[in-house]
This record gives sequence, structure tokens and C-alpha cells, in this order.
Amino acid sequence: MKITFSLLIAILCAALVTACKTPQRSDSLTIEARQPVLPILAGREKNKVLAITVTNGQGQSGTAIHSFSFSLEGSSGLSDIQRVQLLYSETGDFSKSGVVGTQSAVRTEFDIALTEPIVADTGEFWLSLELVDRPDLSQRITANLLAVELSDGTRVPARMSPQSHPQRIGLALRQAGEDGVDTYRIPGLATTNEGTLIGVYDVRYDDPVDLQENVDVGLSRSTDGGQTWEEMKIIMDMQTFGGLPEDQNGIGDPAVLVDRNTNTIWVAALWLHGFPGERAWNASQPGIEPAKTGQFVLVKSKDDGLTWSDPINVTAQMKNPAWQLFFNGPGKGITMSDGTLVFAAQFKDENRIPHSTIIYSKDGGETWTVGTGAKSETTEAQVVELSDGSLMLNMRDDRNRSNRQDTLNGRSVAITTDLGQTWTQHPTSRRALQESNCMASIIAYDHPEKGKVLFFSNPDTKVTRNHITIKTSFDDGMTWPEENQLELYEENTYGYSCMTMVDEDHIGILYEGNKELYFEKIALTELFAE
Repeated sequence: MKITFSLLIAILCAALVTACKTPQRSDSLTIEARQPVLPILAGREKNKVLAITVTNGQGQSGTAIHSFSFSLEGSSGLSDIQRVQLLYSETGDFSKSGVVGTQSAVRTEFDIALTEPIVADTGEFWLSLELVDRPDLSQRITANLLAVELSDGTRVPARMSPQSHPQRIGLALRQAGEDGVDTYRIPGLATTNEGTLIGVYDVRYDDPVDLQENVDVGLSRSTDGGQTWEEMKIIMDMQTFGGLPEDQNGIGDPAVLVDRNTNTIWVAALWLHGFPGERAWNASQPGIEPAKTGQFVLVKSKDDGLTWSDPINVTAQMKNPAWQLFFNGPGKGITMSDGTLVFAAQFKDENRIPHSTIIYSKDGGETWTVGTGAKSETTEAQVVELSDGSLMLNMRDDRNRSNRQDTLNGRSVAITTDLGQTWTQHPTSRRALQESNCMASIIAYDHPEKGKVLFFSNPDTKVTRNHITIKTSFDDGMTWPEENQLELYEENTYGYSCMTMVDEDHIGILYEGNKELYFEKIALTELFAE
């Protein structure tokens, strides 16, 4: 048959149309999903449950996705799920992601069809769960992506990352913007003799910066082990003292302490009077009076945290007038086995060099005494009593500011047997607990079978504030075995945390996200694995 030029053109056009209608090869498409190390937070509309990446290989592009198939098999908290959404962002930015599909019926296996097909040559999808207001904090969610269906009906199986693990249920206790507050920071957490949880923190109304600013100390209170919390209450507010506006009377960086003998609750904080537009760390000067220097202020409650005293200024009791600045932890204090009340503290000496230390009271908080500096260039610290009755001070060390990747980029640790009059460096100092430079938490628990157990939490990295992790020591802090560690939050945060024993079987931890605070309840069995 003789093929004319016009016939050849017709054949080529028909072939082109056929090629356009032929589905692209699904083996050029890879679907990868991972369940991140993050809590699923009650009170949050969007939660990262699965991060899903779609990759077109072999130079292929333009493949349209129609739906996703998921499984929640192995989850223990399905009844706590209120809504399931599929999110997508072309830039891969979760904060700017939009809803592209929903599923109202929560089952072990389900599909989510996209509102319209998406050609995912770039960007990222997320499976997101919204929880009921009061979920069971002991539950876990296991999520898997089974497959993705393309617009032509092709079904592409997904690859689940081996790094995926079930996610815990937590609580977004204070969120950025809630009650008109820009930022919530600096958590302290304690359990009263009645079993009530007392959470304290900075309420930074206008922006996230440190004092001096418009900052008060807020309180959250729970009487059911952290399942539910009362409305926030402001317990430290210097208002317009001295005729200056509130943004020149900021008070923050709180620490909380429960007197085990009387159940009196103490909260300590730093008050800065004046110094507009400056930071307390540099602005505060030698002296005693509020117009000269930062003030060490206490409040107390004798009714399990329901009502609070007026501010009690104890600066003159303890501050050396030559020091530039003197204030508390932050975080929490302790009651020693002999009844002595102890807060971690810090001061900048006459040469502007910071030192961690402690303050203590032997008369139930009527009077307070300050120790000597445990080590130069240390600041925010926490204190625990060890098996022999000595005190261990675990300190943020400003030598870490360079973020060096060496073995000494970590927490400094010192021991005192005389309430801070003298100090001895601990053998693990700057070696056992790595850190970039951040506040951390350490608590002690007398376990009925394992004896004195220490728990420590911080961002477990030498570079940035991420991978918030709880670690466990069974030998007074000499070792922190890897098998007794638990990572809670892998992404970057402000990094501060504070722990308490909720009951004999659970730890509570209040820690910072970005401008907000999260609470989780951890079973000791998760940390005692052998």
C-alpha cells in the first residue's frame, strides 16, 4: 500500500492521541510514608500522623492521584479520634498545608478520596487526626499508608519507613494565640500531696522575647492526673508597680516547689522593674532595689493551688549587692528528706560571670539562704537529692554556645553535701548528657523495687533544640542506658521541659513547642524496658 504524506500525518496523530491516553507506568512512582516521633495533641486541629512523599522517577511527571488507603490497625485509641483529614502542601510546609480530603467514619481501614485529583510532582501529603476534647492520654495510634490509587485506576503500594512508631496522645495545654497571648514559655510542673498537678509558665502577651516585656506567670491545674485542666489563672502580675506600665513590670521564668510537710506550694520568679526595651540578662545591675536590679519574688498557696498570696520579695535576704542579677531555676524545686526546701538558682557576679547555685529554707519558707556558685558560666539548673542525701545540681553550661560536635558539649553536674557551701564536680559532668544549650529537667523517684531512680529530659542533641527525650538512671546519674530512653518530639522547639511524678506509675512532662506548651503522661514501663 502506498502511504501518502497526508496518511502518514494521520497515523502519527492517531499514535500521539493513543499515547496521551495511555496511563503512565506506575513503577515510575514511589510512595513513601513515615509516622513521625511526635504526639497527637488534643486541642489541635491538625496533627502530623503520617508524612507522605510522592516521587516521580525516570523523568516521569504529571501522574494524577485520586485517593489514599490507610490502616489504623494496632491503635488503642480509635474512639478518641474525632476527625480524619488529608493535607497537602506544594512547598512541603505543614503550617501552610490545606485540606484535600476528609473521612468522617473512623475505622481500622479506610480510604480518603481527594476533592479533586492532584498531580503531585512536588510537595508533601500528611494524614492528620483531630482528637476529642478529653482523650485517654494512655492510648496510642498506629497508622500505615497501604496504597495510593491513581486517576486511571492504577493502585500503587506504599513503602512504610522502618523508623515509624506508634504515636502517643498528648495535650496542647497552651497554644500560641490562646486567650490573646502571643507566646507561652518556661514550664514548671509539680504534684501536690493531694495528687493535684500544678503547671506554671510565662504568659508572654505581646511577643516571644524574654524580660523586659509584658509578661505574667500563669497557672494550669489538674486534679485527675492531667486528663483535664482548669482554666488558666494568673498568679504573679506586678501590674503597674511604681507608676510604670505593665511592659516595664514583667515577671517570669517561674519554678514551682511543694513543701511535702505542709503541702504549701511555692512559686518563684524573676521580676524586672523599668529597663524598657532591654533584656533582663544584660540590663539588671548591681544593687538591691527594684529600680537597680532584678528581683527574686515568691508567691505561695496553702489550699492546693486554688488561691495565692501577694508577691513576697526575698531579694534582700539573699542577693549580694555586688551581683548584677540573681533569680531562680526555672522549673521546679524539691523538699529534701529532712524537710529542707530547695530551689535551683543562678547569679551573675560582679564580673558579670554567671554561676548556678541553690537557695534553701529550713523553716518552711519563712527565710531563705543562698549557696555559693557551683561552676562558672552555668545558668539554668535543676536539683535532686541522691541516695546518700547529697544534692546533685544539673546545669546548663554556656560553654556549649559554640555548638561544637565534641564529647564535652553537654550538661555540667556538681554535688554538694553542705547545702551549696562547697561543690564537687561529678564524674559525668559535660560528658553523659549531651545538649546544645538549653534548660533541662531532672527529678528523683524512690521506686519500691528499683530504689532511687533519676529521670532527665532535654533536647537530646548537640546542635539544635530538637529530639526532646526522657532518660533514666538507676545509679545516681553515673549512667543513662540507651534502652531506658524515650524520645517524645523530634522536631525543632523552644526546648524547655519540666517533669513530675503524676503517681507511682507515671511521669508527667510539660514541654515547649514553638510558642506553646504540651503535656504528656508517660508510663514508667516505657522507661524500664530491659
